Amino acid sequence: MGQLGAHTGAEQNTRARIARLILENGPVTAASLGGSLGLTPAAVRRHLDHLLREGMIDTRLARVYGNRSRGRPARMFAITDAGRSAFEHAYDDLAASALRFLEEQAGPEAVSEFARRQVADLERRYRPVVTSAPLADRVRALAQALSVDGYAASASAGPGPSAGEQLCQHHCPVAHVAAEYPQLCEAETEAFGRLLGTPVQRLATIAHGDGICTTHVTARSIGRAGSSGTTKTPAAGDTVAGDNATEVGGLSA
Repeated sequence: MGQLGAHTGAEQNTRARIARLILENGPVTAASLGGSLGLTPAAVRRHLDHLLREGMIDTRLARVYGNRSRGRPARMFAITDAGRSAFEHAYDDLAASALRFLEEQAGPEAVSEFARRQVADLERRYRPVVTSAPLADRVRALAQALSVDGYAASASAGPGPSAGEQLCQHHCPVAHVAAEYPQLCEAETEAFGRLLGTPVQRLATIAHGDGICTTHVTARSIGRAGSSGTTKTPAAGDTVAGDNATEVGGLSA
């Protein structure tokens, strides 16, 4: 039984290595995978067949440019959405486990400090992009910078003439971890306030089960009357006024 378990574990590790190579390098041939991992053609085919059955990868024919050579085009193996999601969840599980350990050893404030440090790098990279844009375009500039990092962000005017703007993120790479640790969302929202120099308020998040992450950015003419660059964390039961109002119980995470 022990040998069978060890054999199964080795098989799973090899399949995981194959899937990771396909994910990182794009569509590849079986021969290329075998060469990278030192596997025989028969072994590679066995693992690829298993990944195909599980829906982790699919196949496509290699593109041929110029004069087509004789013989069949090479079969390429590419990662599927299901395969990509499996890796993302694996990373999420590892990250969540690390944060739980940190919280157990050093307390909740250590998790908050970790979140702030993580966001600090994002803030440093985005600051030149945002501050170099005209005041009226800074939310849009931040949305474009977020989109480059995979957040699929957009900016739009809020409801009413003095309602400010809304920053929407249609994808969140850390949503599963943030569902357990809202400190990640809180640190990000605070960074948005500092970058834009006006109060902001998180109305909804993907991690909380909403379709998109929505941040309300106060109009600068209103924001100057208060403290610049602060964020408001809604209290339980608070409702943000406007056509797109979202009721939140505490900061969505």
